Amino acid sequence: MKSDVIVIDNQGNGFRDAVEQTKRTAAFRGLNSKDSLHLQLITEEMLSLARSVTGEMKASFWIEGDDNQFDLHLSTETVMDKEKRALLISSATNRKNDAAKGFLGKLRDAFEQAMVADAVHPSADLPPEILADIPATAFEDADWDGYEKSVLKRLADNVKIGIRGSVVDMTVSKKIAG
Repeated sequence: MKSDVIVIDNQGNGFRDAVEQTKRTAAFRGLNSKDSLHLQLITEEMLSLARSVTGEMKASFWIEGDDNQFDLHLSTETVMDKEKRALLISSATNRKNDAAKGFLGKLRDAFEQAMVADAVHPSADLPPEILADIPATAFEDADWDGYEKSVLKRLADNVKIGIRGSVVDMTVSKKIAG
């Protein structure tokens, strides 16, 4: 079974549709309210994680499943830099790029890692004497504290992140006991 594909953007369009799609899928599969809420929470957190880490977002979301296994998919494009890549890969259960399979996949991944740009920080424009007076925590990313990642890892059975060029594919798997 595969649900409808929902398009989500960074203005929030499609976010509620994705959660509603998750509710409909849970109802169609006859899940109890607790399991339905778990899937909804996974949906919300994976969308929040993708938006927080990648910034601008135009993504596709859908659910696939058989029996009691649910795979929630999100695919989006982003301008990749080293920090985004590291944050995304650290969100995966195995902390590896799922798109890097086989010899050629691993070779392509190594090449992409070498070619990805460093993140640009506004502090680089400040003179060193001013930077010395500013606490290091002033430049930490306040928008993303890792909450979504911790919720996903706690609720989901598996989180896979595949990065190929500027395309990020996230698959969150959950097996419902039943």
